[in-house]
Amino acid sequence: MMRIGYGYDVHQLVVGRPLILGGVRIPFEKGLAGHSDADVLTHAIIDALLGAAALGDIGTLFPDTDETWRGADSMELLRHVMGRLQREKYTVGNVDATIVLERPKLRPYIEPMQHALASVLEVLPKQVSVKATTSENMGFVGRGEGAAAYAVCLLVSR
Repeated sequence: MMRIGYGYDVHQLVVGRPLILGGVRIPFEKGLAGHSDADVLTHAIIDALLGAAALGDIGTLFPDTDETWRGADSMELLRHVMGRLQREKYTVGNVDATIVLERPKLRPYIEPMQHALASVLEVLPKQVSVKATTSENMGFVGRGEGAAAYAVCLLVSR
């Protein structure tokens, strides 16, 4: 059986936080605000995976009211989700994700993101598509106030 999931996340850009996307630290004067490291890309992927398996969402599993997750590495959250998927007998077929961010340009970081995510997802890098786009200076992303990410995944039951 195959199951498809969709995820979306958004975080505000602020001074004084590192910018981490897909587990990769990106040099920039701002980072994303959140209870964890606010890795918007990994969060969208987590929600897609959880949705495909009908296991809830990231806010239910890792609530911002639980101090256990304060400052958490989102790749560790993804590892936790992968453990749940494995117990449910699912493997990842592929992930397709898009980051929407005006600046910085992300092209040099796409491949490292794919490799980092593939490692945790236990798939080949070619099974993880990461794309980046801008919002053409429109909306909160266009004004440099935040970032958004969308993800779709395919799970296959073993």
